[in-house]
Amino acid sequence: MPSEEADEYLASYQRDGYAVVRGLFTAREVEAIGAAIDQVHAEGVRHGRRFRHGNLFDNVTSLANGEPLVRMVQWPSYHQPELNKVRLDRRMAELLEPLLGRDLKQIINQIHWKVRGALGDFAWHQDSRFRRPATAYRNLDASYVQTGLAIDPHTPESGCMRVIPGSHLRGDLGIDSSTEVLGAAMADAVLVAAGLSPADAVDLMLDPGDVALWSPFLVHGSGINSSDHRRRLYINGYVKAEDCDRGEWAFRDGQPVPLGPEPSLVHYEDLHERGEPHYV
Repeated sequence: MPSEEADEYLASYQRDGYAVVRGLFTAREVEAIGAAIDQVHAEGVRHGRRFRHGNLFDNVTSLANGEPLVRMVQWPSYHQPELNKVRLDRRMAELLEPLLGRDLKQIINQIHWKVRGALGDFAWHQDSRFRRPATAYRNLDASYVQTGLAIDPHTPESGCMRVIPGSHLRGDLGIDSSTEVLGAAMADAVLVAAGLSPADAVDLMLDPGDVALWSPFLVHGSGINSSDHRRRLYINGYVKAEDCDRGEWAFRDGQPVPLGPEPSLVHYEDLHERGEPHYV
């Protein structure tokens, strides 16, 4: 990446709490990644309900007509080589090195789908609310970066992310976490209660192959997909290894680290007690 482009995304990240790197993955690469994501989706449809195997988790609900709706899958990289390759891509390591260094673990590996008009929205939130237990995630503001690779166009019509620029500078705003974020609408009252203005929200628009980066303290959400196409996003979240007691290794000294024979503890607390395949 040219130095001027690197300076631009780093300045944007520090100032606004998010940045976009355009065209990091080629159209051919996105096509292959999209095909792998579609395979994962088909597996979720076959399960027809929520399914877990270790850290792998298929979040599946039902449409009004009873058809399965795959909303999110966590850690598909354990069994999907094309998706595993993306999370360990050296371009990702190069993007993250100025922010996090060269020794990185990964605590988020998930796919989000939005089909037209179907429970695809995310309420306003900060990702920091999901970093539990807090003792396992130290120096969160400077040690963690979320990345999202767009597989389809992300526009207001397709329910792209909306963000509050600069909100990350205020740390944990105590946004209500008593209800589930996935499938809940963005509400202006939530922003007002946190001392933020709904008028400051902007759309984070992406083309296929673009990668967005955002802070765990950035306030963001997204709306329903009302476009004529699906909207897929492949999310990978990285953390400085020294500041996290959980997660799978991703890079040591900038070099990719393959998954080991046994999964590492991430968010699923019963990993070692009930790691076998089961429905939940």
